[in-house]
This record gives sequence, C-alpha cells and structure tokens, in this order.
Amino acid sequence: MSGAAAKVERVRGGSTRNRPSGRETAPVGETYASLTLLTDAIGSIQSFVSVFVTVYILLIFAYVLTSWIRVPHSLQPLVRFLHDVCEPYLRLFRRILPPLGPIDVSPIVGVVVLVAVDQIAVRLLGRLD
Repeated sequence: MSGAAAKVERVRGGSTRNRPSGRETAPVGETYASLTLLTDAIGSIQSFVSVFVTVYILLIFAYVLTSWIRVPHSLQPLVRFLHDVCEPYLRLFRRILPPLGPIDVSPIVGVVVLVAVDQIAVRLLGRLD
C-alpha cells in the first residue's frame, strides 16, 4: 500500500494490517440499489409482454375485419402487412384444428393462447419480483 493510501486508511479509522483478503461484501445500499434495479427490470419486462400481446391481439382483430369487408385499393399495403404479420401465427392453429366449414376459429384460439401466455409470463415474472 502506498504512503498516501495508508494515510487515507488511517484517517478513516481503519488499519493497514489485517485487511480482509479476497472479495468483500457489498454495502447494504448497493444491495438495495441492485434489487431495486432488478425489480424495475422485471416490471419493464412484464409491461413489454403485456403491451406486445395487446398489440398483437389488435392486429389479429384488424386482420379478421379486413377479411370480412372489402378494403379500398389504397389500403392494400395495410392488408398485406396484416396478412404477413398474422398469417404465420394463425397457420399454426389451422394445422391443428379441424375445419368447421366456412368458419375459421383459428383467430379465436390464437387470441386465447396469447392471453394465456401473457398471464403465465406475468405471473412467472411476478414470482421473481
């Protein structure tokens, strides 16, 4: 230890001898700050998952609505976007579900699965909180 460091250590009331070697424990304030940061991160992840699921459900509803009504030609890029975003997810359920004639229940099952996944994710992240 240099002379200046030893002098500072003596001024603080510490000894230059018998210092603990290896890793020292973090002060209580740093531990509290780390836990607060972790809690904030978990809360942010919960919010992200909930908002993502909500937006995706709204996109599915818009996709279903655009399949029922005739959309003007100027909105065709929007219809293509909704198709590109929703169709891969809904196709998973169309492969599993038996066809019910002209009724497509895959959006209903898809929304129910999204809500279930949202609830499970929020509860699991809540346990970490």
